[in-house]
Amino acid sequence: MHECHNPDMRYENPLYFAEEAAQLDLLADGRVALGVSRGSPEPALRGWESFGYTGSEDPRGADIAHDHFEKFMRAIKGEPMTYADPAQYGAGAKLAIEPQSAGLAERIWWGAGSVKTAEWAAEQGVNLMSSTLLTEANEGSFAEQQAEQLRRFRDAFRAAGHTRTPRTSVSRSVFPIVGPEDEIFSYMGARESRDQVGVIDGFTSIFGRTYAGSPDKLVDQLKQDQAVMESDTLMLTIPSQLGPELNLRILENFAKYVAPELGWQPNTEGPVTGYELS
Repeated sequence: MHECHNPDMRYENPLYFAEEAAQLDLLADGRVALGVSRGSPEPALRGWESFGYTGSEDPRGADIAHDHFEKFMRAIKGEPMTYADPAQYGAGAKLAIEPQSAGLAERIWWGAGSVKTAEWAAEQGVNLMSSTLLTEANEGSFAEQQAEQLRRFRDAFRAAGHTRTPRTSVSRSVFPIVGPEDEIFSYMGARESRDQVGVIDGFTSIFGRTYAGSPDKLVDQLKQDQAVMESDTLMLTIPSQLGPELNLRILENFAKYVAPELGWQPNTEGPVTGYELS
């Protein structure tokens, strides 16, 4: 089971969310991998304030999201979050959230769109989930810049004193064309066959290309994608408008014809079900 939720932390009650996450992980026998982030650009003006979360000095609410996330992490690690009723527990007693799920803290991922945010995630001791865009357009291709983000994340993780090896993931739109029924996917690659630069949330951003073609062509292209090779997990971004049957075929084609040629092995025992670098 792989649970990748990706809620908007500007709007989440961190303690309620921590209890929900722990409950889900216990029900799933410790197999949840939970991705969270600041949240995407939205049409509401400081919408989090309508939910009762005030005091942000950032027009995008990143400081609210970071504060909520830090409190969420303390809670799922078992840190006491409030004083207990002295009539029941005695003076000075404190309470943690309930329930607690051991190991969940090491299966939390933060979605980062920049090197700075990736380094912040490393300081928090969580895994990195990098998307199909970076909110900073520097020299080099998208894949080169994203690979540098992954390396900077790992360096910051070690510098922060964390001893475990963190997980990293990148997202790609990949459409294997195996037979005539897959030709509908070819227009995806033709439309976005190269990196794009644009403005999102006020930042000049670089967007990764879309891959579409025969399996052997995709294998060659993905092997040259520095970030895919630098990361240990690849998430496939699938357009919802294609419908479940076409989406299932994309996944099946990738798993059968592309992933094995990249040297990846099925992972059916860990918290993430999918293909990973062997």
